[in-house]
This record gives sequence, structure tokens and C-alpha cells, in this order.
Amino acid sequence: MKIGMVNLKRQYQNIKNDIDNAVHGVLNNCHFILGPDVALLESEIAQYLNVNYAVGVASGTGALHLALLACGIGAGDEIITTPFTFIATCEAITYCRAVPVFVDIDPKTFNIDPGKIKQKITKRTKAILPVHMYGQAAEMDPILEIARKHKIKVIEDVAQAFGGEYKHKKLGTFGDAGCTSFFPSKNLGGYGDGGMIFTNKKEIAEKVKLLRVHGSKEKYDHELVGYNSRLDSLQAAILRVKLKFLDQWNNMRATHAARLNKLFSGCNITTPYSEPYNNHVYHLYAILINNRDKCQEFLKKKGIASAIHYPIPAPLQKSFEHLGYSSADLPVSYEISQKTLSLPMFPELNEEEVNYIVEGVKGFLSASSV
Repeated sequence: MKIGMVNLKRQYQNIKNDIDNAVHGVLNNCHFILGPDVALLESEIAQYLNVNYAVGVASGTGALHLALLACGIGAGDEIITTPFTFIATCEAITYCRAVPVFVDIDPKTFNIDPGKIKQKITKRTKAILPVHMYGQAAEMDPILEIARKHKIKVIEDVAQAFGGEYKHKKLGTFGDAGCTSFFPSKNLGGYGDGGMIFTNKKEIAEKVKLLRVHGSKEKYDHELVGYNSRLDSLQAAILRVKLKFLDQWNNMRATHAARLNKLFSGCNITTPYSEPYNNHVYHLYAILINNRDKCQEFLKKKGIASAIHYPIPAPLQKSFEHLGYSSADLPVSYEISQKTLSLPMFPELNEEEVNYIVEGVKGFLSASSV
């Protein structure tokens, strides 16, 4: 048996007619850039999240970049964020000529530890950028309290947790802006790149709409220096189809995770933790395991895919070494980066595949204990 990290072909086959009709509709109307499907998707996602505005852009990275700019972030500003994230979170900060300031993570949730944020606040701090890692919400109440006290912005990175909730409220709706990615493997993924920004603030939405299309409201009339960061209509049409299935798919992910947790009970691994007041949407199902690299090799021989998210914390990457962080500065992030292993997780997994994944990991644990 072979099991991939995701199975987009299986998903496509389940909704093939709807997807094909949506694509043909765009091909027939020939509105390929910021066409009617983009506007409809923006409206539908705003309604889904219960926010006033949603603005489609070219990628999740672009969403973070433009959201930061729209929130007034500029040269020399400090943005507090997590070291345990995909590099795009940090890149977006540097695109604004701002400085990422890294705060270590909670060892249970892998999200930024709010208790460690206060000591990093300076006069140059302009925003906190929490990432809802692997599908679970960061602790938004204390983060928002700190932000209010210091009068700084909050921009949420929801790329791995779209549809997830914190205390019965959708992620991406707590701060000044929320951002997501529509990369194909995401919980709500297109068939190419794409992203979106959500906000309740008109001035942020209007600024993003300017920035995404060369700083222009009217053709050849440019109010500011902008970017080419537009969501195309084909992706929007596909995402409109998939949005209808998102809650169902996220529930299926949670069902698979619950089964995995039960079957792994008693094993010498750490399974994903979920706060009882969160709706964890399990973009990734990541365990902590000793001899992680050997386990990955073992699973590969069994036909079971796995991945490491993320082997090197962002501030320890060569591209950010000038900031001067070491593993000793971020001990929790570093330790978890050495043990985390993501197992296959997608809605269309079947019971036989879930059992086979568990057998594979248990087989490694048994072999390594001999």
C-alpha cells in the first residue's frame, strides 16, 4: 500500500463535475483576472467568516505582505511572531523592511507562547503576527489583551487553519486582519497559488485593493507604488466549489485525527494536542517521536509518506542569521523541530489507510526498541 501526504486526485474525482463546470464557466466568459468569480468568492468567504471584507490576492505570502503594509507597517518596525512557522511568515515582514522579533512556542500547541510576548515589547513594536500552526488556534485572548494595552496591531496567519475556531469564533477574524493561503494542499486549496485577506476595517480592505493592482483604482491612475498580486478567476471559481465542502472536509480530518490518537494510545510518541475550546482542523497531523529521521526512512520503505514541518526554525535559517538568534534563545522551538513528524492527513483517507499508518509507526517503535 502507498499513502501520500495528501491525495488531490482522489478529492478531485469526488467533485469532478462541479469543478469542471466551474472551470468551463470561466473559460466561456473569459474574465480571467479579478473577474466575477473573484468578487463572488470574496463575498462568500466574508459571509463564511462573518467579517465585513475579504480581498483575494495572488498567494498567502502576498496576503501577509499586503496586510502588513495596509496596517501601516514600515521600515524599522518590529513585528513579534513565532519562530516555528513556514518562512513566508517572516519573509512578509522583511518585505516591509520591518524586523521580525521571535518569541518561543508553547510545547503543547506549537503556537506562540503569549506569556513570553510581553518581554519582547519595545517602543518599536507595531504588531503581533500569530500563526495558527498545524490547524490549531493560537491563544488569541491574551494576545489581543497585550495588543490593546500597547496599542499595536494583530495580523493572523491562518494559512494552516482556515475554517478553524477559537472559542466558537472563526480564525482570522480576531485581529486587525487575517490572511490565508490557497496553496493546493491547504484545507481550502486551489489548483495553483492564491491567497486572501479578511478584515472588518474598511480602510485596510481598501488599501489592500489598491496595493494588489499596482496602486491603482482606475486604469493608468496610480495613487501609490503597488504590486501585481491578484487572485485569478480560475482559482476563485475552483475555490467557490470547494468552500461548500470545507466544513465537511475539516470534520473528516478531525475524525481521522481522533482515530489516530486512539490507536496511538500507549505508544512512545506524543500525538497532537487540542485545547477543548478550539476547533482544530488538522491541516497537519504531526507527532513527536525520537529518532524521527530513522522513523521517516522506515515509513518510506512501507510506502507511507511523511514530512517534517519544520526542521529548522525560521530565525536559524541562513536567510535570517543576521538577526543573531541561536537554538538556546528558542529552546522549545528547537527541540520540537528535531522531533516533529507529519503523517498523512487528508479528508479522503479511509479506515484501512489509517490503520496502516498506525501499524507503520508502531512497527518502527517495536523495531527500534529491540
